[in-house]
Amino acid sequence: MSITHPADFLRTVLIVDAATCVASGLLMTLGATFLSGLTAIPSGLLLYAGLSLFPIAAFMAVTATRPVLFRPAVWLIIAGNALWVVASVLIMLDGFVAPNGLGYAFIIAQAVAVGVLAELEFMGLRRHVAALSA
Repeated sequence: MSITHPADFLRTVLIVDAATCVASGLLMTLGATFLSGLTAIPSGLLLYAGLSLFPIAAFMAVTATRPVLFRPAVWLIIAGNALWVVASVLIMLDGFVAPNGLGYAFIIAQAVAVGVLAELEFMGLRRHVAALSA
């Protein structure tokens, strides 16, 4: 599969996004107590945020592997990623948690990664739609 084709590029980004969700979900659920000790982020927040990533990853994987990419599903993934970024910023600003320096770095790093994936998915969707229209 060549990722130069718009549909292949978008599918690849969706699969990478799903894989990072699984990896992050495993890290946050299995390592919630350990991460909490390092970051001062409440272990319950890490646990439930991590658990939420598994069905999200499954949805992304299913969307990516369908014979035809369902645009509303891709838009939902992009919107969900954008909301994750916004929630990450808000959680640092509203005082709900009081992370230490490593905690801020953890939240910022994952928010940036999710934001980059959302942008790549948006670019991939635009390219895919343009290719279909051509």
